[in-house]
Amino acid sequence: MSWLQVTRGDAPLIVSLPHTGTQIPPDIEAGLASPWLARKDADWWVDRLYAFAEGMGATIVRTAISRTVIDVNRDPSGASLYPGQATTELCPTTTFDGEPLYRDGGPDAAEIDRRRTLYFEPYHAALRAEIDRLRGLHPTVVLYEAHSIRSLVPRLFDGELPQFNLGTNSGASCADALTSAVEAACDASGRSRITNGRFKGGWTTRHYGQPATGVHAIQMELACRGYMDDPAEAPTEDTWPTPFHADRAEPLRRVLEDVLSACLKFARPA
Repeated sequence: MSWLQVTRGDAPLIVSLPHTGTQIPPDIEAGLASPWLARKDADWWVDRLYAFAEGMGATIVRTAISRTVIDVNRDPSGASLYPGQATTELCPTTTFDGEPLYRDGGPDAAEIDRRRTLYFEPYHAALRAEIDRLRGLHPTVVLYEAHSIRSLVPRLFDGELPQFNLGTNSGASCADALTSAVEAACDASGRSRITNGRFKGGWTTRHYGQPATGVHAIQMELACRGYMDDPAEAPTEDTWPTPFHADRAEPLRRVLEDVLSACLKFARPA
């Protein structure tokens, strides 16, 4: 499966990249309202931002398939992760801003099942296999979910999003010591941070984060202004996405290196 990319390391750390993909099969793209809208909500350049993680011995699991096809960070049953709040579905039918993604309303139940079988299940089978492999090597493993989003998305949250948004399923998906270590690494940067605010962790964090079994999961949702130009107004096809800004990204990358170092120190204390 060329769309499923697994880079194995032996450190007790997995970096999951569920939303950096932009590939859409032609038969699905044919029914979409706009190819640009279908890729608009990707976690742009996050795989590039975390490219250093491989050198730390982390295992990287990434899907190249767009979240518009199927969102591998949603509950496979279709249940909402944020009841009562605006969000997108397992197979999204709108963008974060509420724009329709399909000309005909979206996939039916049979099509959702087909996509779940083709893309969702293999992704999570690979993730589960890597967790099990590393648990065979280490008593403690950290699963780190890497995400980003525009700083201003009024439909999803009020005002400007903090730079660092940590999600631990309200403390259930990892030990407090891991949360505190990651918070400290973020706070040392002097940039804004919140824990379990608007983003408490997606399905992956909630499903695999089982501290009692030695698997600790934490999600990092970055405001993308830290490494690219973030439009102050609603983005258009002419203004989004903006390029990766290497000079701006470097200070943020150093903080993220400290964050992953904190994860490793937690998993294998001296």
